[in-house]
Order: sequence, then structure tokens, then C-alpha cells
Amino acid sequence: MGGYTLVVCEKPDAARRVSDALSDGKATSATTGGVTTFRFRVRDEDFVVCAAQGHLYAVSDPLAERSVYPTFDVEWYGNDLVEKRSAGTARRIQAIRDLAKGAERFVNACDYDVEGETIGFNILRYACGGKETGALRAKFSTLTKEDLIVAFDSLERPARQGMAEAGRARHVMDFVWGVNLSRALSQAAVAQGKRYRTVSVGRVQGPTLGFVVDRETEIRTFVPLPYWNVTGVFEKDGGRIEAQYLKGRLERKADAEEVRRACAGGTGVVGGKQRSLAQVPPPTPFSIGDLQKEAYRAFGFTPSKTLQIAERLYLGALISYPRTGSQKLPPSIGYAKVLRGLADQNQYSKLASTLLAGPLRPSQGAMDDPAHPAIHPTGEKPKRMDTAESRLYDLVVRRFLAVFAPPAKREIFTAEISVNGHVFGIEGRRTVEPGWVSYYSPYGRFSDAETPQVVEGERLPVVETKSEEKFAAPPNRYNQSSLLEKMERERIGTKATRADIIATLGTRGYVSGAELTPSELGTSVIEILRIHAPSIVSTELTRKMETRLGKVEAGTEDARRLLREAIRAASEQIANLELDQEVVGLGLNAASAEPTTKALILGSCPVCKTGRLHVVKSRKSGKRFVGCTNHSAGCRASAPLPQRGALRTGAACGHCSWPTVYVKTGRFSWKLCVNPDCPSKGVKGHEVRAV
Repeated sequence: MGGYTLVVCEKPDAARRVSDALSDGKATSATTGGVTTFRFRVRDEDFVVCAAQGHLYAVSDPLAERSVYPTFDVEWYGNDLVEKRSAGTARRIQAIRDLAKGAERFVNACDYDVEGETIGFNILRYACGGKETGALRAKFSTLTKEDLIVAFDSLERPARQGMAEAGRARHVMDFVWGVNLSRALSQAAVAQGKRYRTVSVGRVQGPTLGFVVDRETEIRTFVPLPYWNVTGVFEKDGGRIEAQYLKGRLERKADAEEVRRACAGGTGVVGGKQRSLAQVPPPTPFSIGDLQKEAYRAFGFTPSKTLQIAERLYLGALISYPRTGSQKLPPSIGYAKVLRGLADQNQYSKLASTLLAGPLRPSQGAMDDPAHPAIHPTGEKPKRMDTAESRLYDLVVRRFLAVFAPPAKREIFTAEISVNGHVFGIEGRRTVEPGWVSYYSPYGRFSDAETPQVVEGERLPVVETKSEEKFAAPPNRYNQSSLLEKMERERIGTKATRADIIATLGTRGYVSGAELTPSELGTSVIEILRIHAPSIVSTELTRKMETRLGKVEAGTEDARRLLREAIRAASEQIANLELDQEVVGLGLNAASAEPTTKALILGSCPVCKTGRLHVVKSRKSGKRFVGCTNHSAGCRASAPLPQRGALRTGAACGHCSWPTVYVKTGRFSWKLCVNPDCPSKGVKGHEVRAV
């Protein structure tokens, strides 16, 4: 067959759906070089549809030796030459190359985003012999038959290649930064006698790890100051009503005791009674970040797992393209068409039919994406899904239904009870009309509180006033969902890469646990880089690069100029690491040798300057003391510790800069500088207090 149109899709499932849609199910499959293709004829035009398997080309340097750096002479190579696990890539590239010889027209039908554009551009340039500028573009947000037919009836030749240029520039930039700086760190460790191990860092990975390390520092240095909550208990018709002291937290126990004494045996007078009706608007449609956070909350799915499942649902034509930043649903998606499709599915029939009976005006968010609408169901009926797919599909469908539903209405009741000048508050809430909540169940629900029945001016005897001591809680550690939200807020990474970056932190051994805790190695990498190569972990620099890549995509920034500046910045950081290679290597080796991440880290070592003081337990005596993580490298910094009591880290000592600890035994705790020669020893000022 010659003179045909060659259609390049991103994945085999997409190629099959494109072929079925355009041929009305009459396409025939064939193999070229062991790769499945689809062939059909429509309106006197022959089509051959082939598929990549994700990225067929990757950026790399021409040298196979991973210890060589810096390397800025990079090129695009077949992925089989770059990744060991991409053996089938060479066969697929050759098959597309053979198919291109007989084609007279080319269509890029890869996913319409930066990554899809990059995949298609590279295939058309390298495998198809420079057809990237003359190829037509198919743009679609779902793989339904109707949308695919519309997309191929609207083929156009792009006026510019901004998305591809931005994607290719990002890959080059990430390679130059990630590979060169990772090799510099790894070789620094090798130079100090450590066997080779990969110590990776990247343009976005560095700042992201920094968020986790900084949060851990906040937690470890947090001082849990006490406070007191006061609750008044009043008698009402033989029962009891509890009301909270309206001044909130009291920082002194004496103040709480004063309230308790003033109210004892008194009578409260009801006043300030109010009853109001509040509307709670429906949620906004899902962007990929919103879906990842909600799936984590509802099911515990990690962001990367959510994205993988969503992509399978997209390839099954059940939901729209998931890698979108939009929170908007334009009318062009066909609200009624989707709802009619959902009405044919038993579990959504009643809800969808109710919405179809009224006006269809979706709730929308502020975020937009020029390439794709918010994630929504297509209305296609699922044929076969596993448990995880069913759960995520249900979440997407119910969110879509909820955004068209009316607001929920809540009644809020408040009143005040005054006792001898002290005011307590009571509050009740109840749902009057569930509105959208009934559509989003079980993922959204309200918690109702019984409304106390009191009358303005009513007198209520005080039964008791309770004073409860509590302690301020430290900030929560990041989980994968809240870390992704932090990345979104700081505008680093992309909707397509954030989940993978978070997963990589765990793979590298930098963080662990559901509540992300940095390992000694992860903490040391950040501390070392902030001293010797701060730009690598700079949120500001990474955000600036993301902004400029966006301008490349929009056609207002030159990609070559951006790459030159990025390479210059990377070379400066590499030079800094080279100058301080010995110190960097010693620090990394000490962290790599650390047997456990559970040892209490007190702070930086003031003797060797590169290690960290931590609590060590002697194998011989069983006693605990302070030692340095650089002990194996010769640092002899050590200090005794009390053998009883729980330890908690404090700030650096103001007299000698050694770490301080809080020691708690029974009801008492005190602050102690661990330096045995600290000038503060013997001086009044060690704080001892009852707890």
C-alpha cells in the first residue's frame, strides 16, 4: 500500500480506538516488523495507524561512562540506547521508519499536551525523516468515537511548535541539571573512599525534597507550649449543656483557674442568640491535582497510582484526558449527552435523570487549561474494570454530577451564656437541604451537631467549669497528597511530572513512610546543597524556569536562550561542588553509613562542621551519649547525656552554638546544652518546669 496517511498515536490502545472510530470498526490489523498497525480506507483515502509506547526518544550524552561530567553535549537518541529496559523500542522505531517511506501525509495524534507533542514531534523528525513541520495535528480530549471523528475532520497544520519546543527544552534542561549534578555528588562520595552509589538530585526534585526536610526541622525544633481550654457545663431541664469559653485558648493556668473560680456556683444567662441559613456551593470539577488529592483522601491512592488508573480509564474511553490543569467544563463537551449516557448506568440513573430535568449550569473553578477541559466522564458504559478503576471512575462520575447540582443549605445556630462577666458559646448545625452532597455521597458529607434549645434571657445554673491542659501540636509531616499540593502552590514541576518526582524521592531512599520522613541521606543532601550549591534546591529558580518554559510554549520566549542560561547556571553549581568535593563527599558518606533513620538528630556538629550530632547508645555499657555522624571519618565530638528521661531537640545554644535538648522526667522537664564545656554551665538559666 502506498500514498497513504500515516497516523502516529502515543499508545497502542489509543491507536486501536482511533482506527475503530474512523473506520466504523472495519479496520484490519497487520504487523510491520513485529509491531501491530491498523489499516483502513475512508472517503477514498487510505490510512495506516501506528503507535509509540510513550517516549521512543530520550536525551542523553554520547558517553556511556556515568562518572564523566560535566557533559553538556547532549542529543536525542532512541530510547533503546538510553534505557536498558527499552529493548523493544528499536523495533518500534524501525517499523515506523519503514511505514513512513510509503506515506504521503502525516498526522500527529499523540495526546494533546506538552509530553504528547514532544513524543509525536520526535517521531516525525527522527523516524519519519523530518516530517514534524508539515504534519497535521489531531486534537481531542476523549477517545470516544464522536470526539475522534470531529478531531480528524478538523485536522490542521500548527502555525508554531511551541508545545514541542517547550517539551524538548524541559527534557534537555532536566538532563543537564539532573545527570551532571547527580554525577558530581556521587563522585564526591567515591573520592572519599565510598563505593559508587547514585546520589541523585534534579531541578525539581531538589526543592521538593527541601520541603520535606524543612518540615521535619520544624517538627523537631517545635516547642509544645501548654495552653488551657475552659468548658462550662450548665443545667437545662434536668440535662446538661456544654459551652466553650469564647476567649479560646488561655496561655496561663492561673487565668483558667480564675475563670473556674468566678463561675463556680453561679448562674448563666442566655443571650446573643442567632439562627442563620448558609448556602454551601457545589465543588469544582477535577483538575489532575484535585483528583489526586481527593483520591488520596478517599481511598489512600498515591498521586502516581491515581494518575496510572486515570490513564487506563482514559484509554478505555470512560473519562476525558486526565493530565489537565483545568477546573472548567465548557458546553462543548455536551453536558446533556454525557448525562444521558450516565442515566443508562444503573447506579447513576436516578441522579443523572434528575439533573437532566433542569438547567445545566456547572460550578467552575478558577484554573484553566487551553488544551483540555476538567476531568469528566464520557458517558460511555464500562465493560470491565478492576476494583481500583471502579472506585476512581465512581469518584469522577459523582464529582461530575455534583457540580451540576444545587447548593446545600445549612442552618447554623449560636448563642452565648454569660456568667459573672465570662462568656461561653454554644453552637449547633444541621443540614436543611443536602443539595449536591446527595450526588457526591459517600465522598462528601456534613457533620450535624444537635442544636441546644435555649431561650433568650433564660437562666441556667452552672454545674461545673472544666479546665483542661493541652499542648500545642507541631505541624503535620507531608504526605504524598499534601506534598503535591505544596508543589502546585509553589508552581514547581508540572501536572504530568509531580507525582513521579514524589515517587522518586522514595525510590532514592530520601524519604519514607506514609507521613513522609526524610532519611539521614535525604537530609544531608539538602543541607550540603544549601551550603555548597544553593541554586540546585532553590524554589525561586525552579519556579522561574517553569515560568519561562511556559513562555516558550506560548511562543514569547526563545528556547535556545533559555537552555544556554540553564546550562550556565548548572555549570556554576557543578564548579562549586568541585571546589568543596572533599567536604561534600565526607558528608554524604557519613549519611550513607548511618544505620537507621530513627536516631535522634540534635543538630550540626560544631567541631567538624560537616557531620551531625546525634544520640548514640553504647553497645558495651548501654548508656546513651552524643556523638558525631562523622565519627568513622575521625571526628571525636562527643558529650554525655542524662541517662533517664525523654529527649526532645531544642534550638542551638546561644552561648556556644552546640545543640540543646529538653529532658522530661515525670512531671518535670528542663533545657540542657549538651556541650560539657559550655560557658552557661553553672549559670542560672537552665529552665526547669512542671509539665
